[in-house]
Amino acid sequence: MKAVVKLGGALFKRDPDVDALRSMGKVLSGFAGEGNQLVTVAGGGQNARSYIDVARKLGADESTCDLLGISVTRANAELFRLALGSVAVTKIPTMLSELNHFVGPGRVVVLGGLQPGQSTNAVAVLAAEITRADFLVNATDVQGVYTADPKKDPKATRYERLSHKEALDRDLKVMDATAFALARENRMPIIVFSIREKGAIEAVLRGKGRATIVGG
Repeated sequence: MKAVVKLGGALFKRDPDVDALRSMGKVLSGFAGEGNQLVTVAGGGQNARSYIDVARKLGADESTCDLLGISVTRANAELFRLALGSVAVTKIPTMLSELNHFVGPGRVVVLGGLQPGQSTNAVAVLAAEITRADFLVNATDVQGVYTADPKKDPKATRYERLSHKEALDRDLKVMDATAFALARENRMPIIVFSIREKGAIEAVLRGKGRATIVGG
């Protein structure tokens, strides 16, 4: 099996949680250890948002802010590489063209951001395309895609499955617009689940668990 896992800010908090990183690293190293090919993409989390906010207040342009955010995502990627142990490729690629030199059964490649103007969600979609992944897993802080923001609307309900077109037509915030357009264009299935739910990542990687499947 070939998969890409996008790890969001729920994992990379302002004060990184060593136990959470170790737990996720153990799960994903175990998945790779079964002979599966895996690419993970680290988001910026709270630290990236904090640094970018300060940079803007200091007068930085958006390109500089993006570069600062990319630096934080690469630091997060390095932390997660350490959490994975021996299955992790030691180099953090900084270009998509490097990916196919490192991916393979039983190995995990860890990426951060790559270039200004490109989100880590978009990086994850492009990585999935290049490595011919079977699916993209988007680890968030909610249990899937909902009819409305479940943090604000107690009546919001979770979709089990929907197409890329349905998600677009209903203006559901699966990913940022650029990343979602890329996923739709490449017909890449996206599995959205909560990183906070115990055992969720193991279940999702095996086609089970509480999540929303978009496309596929």
